[in-house]
Amino acid sequence: MISKASSGSGRRTSPTEEKLKFRLPAAMLTAAVLTLTTLAPQQASAEPTGPPLQLTGAPTVTTWSWDGYVGSLGLNLVAPDTAFEVHSTRANWKSPIVATWQSPSGPVALPEIAGSSWGGLGKFVRVTAKRADGTIAADRRMDICLNSWNTQRTSPDAPLRSPYPTGCPYHPYTKGSVQGIQEDWLASVEMWDRPFRLRPGTYTITASITSAYLRALGMSATEGRHTYTLVVKDGEESEEHHGRAARARVAQPTATEPRAARAGAPGDDLADLQSLPAYGMTLSPNGKVLRFSATVWNAGNSPMIVDGFRGSNDDEMDAYQVFTDADGNQTGYEKVGTMIWHDAESHHHWHFEDFARYSLLNADKTEAVRSRKESFCLANTDAVDYTVPGADWQPDNTDLHTSCGDEGSISLRQVLSPGSGDTYAQFRAGQAFRVDNLPNGIYYVAVQANPDGNLIETSTTNNVAMRRIRLSGTPTNRKLSVTRLGVIAEPPAEEY
Repeated sequence: MISKASSGSGRRTSPTEEKLKFRLPAAMLTAAVLTLTTLAPQQASAEPTGPPLQLTGAPTVTTWSWDGYVGSLGLNLVAPDTAFEVHSTRANWKSPIVATWQSPSGPVALPEIAGSSWGGLGKFVRVTAKRADGTIAADRRMDICLNSWNTQRTSPDAPLRSPYPTGCPYHPYTKGSVQGIQEDWLASVEMWDRPFRLRPGTYTITASITSAYLRALGMSATEGRHTYTLVVKDGEESEEHHGRAARARVAQPTATEPRAARAGAPGDDLADLQSLPAYGMTLSPNGKVLRFSATVWNAGNSPMIVDGFRGSNDDEMDAYQVFTDADGNQTGYEKVGTMIWHDAESHHHWHFEDFARYSLLNADKTEAVRSRKESFCLANTDAVDYTVPGADWQPDNTDLHTSCGDEGSISLRQVLSPGSGDTYAQFRAGQAFRVDNLPNGIYYVAVQANPDGNLIETSTTNNVAMRRIRLSGTPTNRKLSVTRLGVIAEPPAEEY
């Protein structure tokens, strides 16, 4: 599938990671991972008998430095007695992110710094590196995403699978997230945004959970500390960057189109499509085009499943919405539109035509311009709110996975899972309005899900999100102002 956002579905590469690719080859990201045999086997227990988290690692870890940057410290977090789970939510765009530890005895509020961003728990661990002579080479408080890419069981008694997502969200309008470490599993402490800069040599590393978190978790300073030796060796420069192999299986519908336009009926579980405010807005260099990013997400307790079918001589596919029960069994289907082969720049796959609509509205909310972007391939590009009931924390690992297909496809399945959003970034074809013939003034960018009401969902009253903007300046020097929403700080538009 060709991705629509910066690096496709699942965890996407952040702008900072893109800048660091030339100095962080894939080998570095997996270097010095703790060998499981260095951990004592843990026995699962119904009641916690010790601290909820432990910092662990081998007594001596060897890692490599590329261009002076160390990508792995061989440091891990373990949940020894019971799963460690954190829910983060934002009540509205004016409210801060609030993080809560779901402890065995009930929710526990984490310190305010835990909600500094959606990227993890702010300043969770302090890491100090000392040289052989005792001088400090590095000292940093690090943000931690518990949903590490590198998770492993620490004992044969540990659960076989972890239910938690891979990676933390970074969409500026995320509403809720879930982080966690499964019982008797470890998660590596990763440094995606700010790798340590250490010269080759031997260092004493002291890692400590910071005091505000220790108090919230009921831990002592000793319980939250780990000291070990880090040996840093020269690494060879490499421009090769290997992406992570896709883990998901692509589910396909039967290749035979249903004989009827509908059968069965929706159950109690349904999708609920909602729109997030447009963001990442910018004018083209000549000032003629307003570009934007937009996200439609599923707030319901069931996936939005759309199957497409075409005959051997057809240029279009008939699209059917598939309904499932709580166990994922099909209860019915209904014809809801068509899919077309979208051969425009940056797409080249099958699009469903009845999913969303973009409009630029006048100050009185009447339509001034409609975007020519009117077809979409459904995909789980962003974790918008994994705290909603029924949210799928691992959408890439379900049997209902998204496929945009290729030109020879005769059937395919597109899915938007509960809690996930489908983002089209502003560099994609069609994510734009022509504004060169519009007068200066106030306008609204409207993102509307399910515009024709063909899709069956729990509610259509929450399908539209509007963002206020102002156009000003002269025809040769057009200017754009975007009204800020609450406390949300958007990255610069060029990073989209």
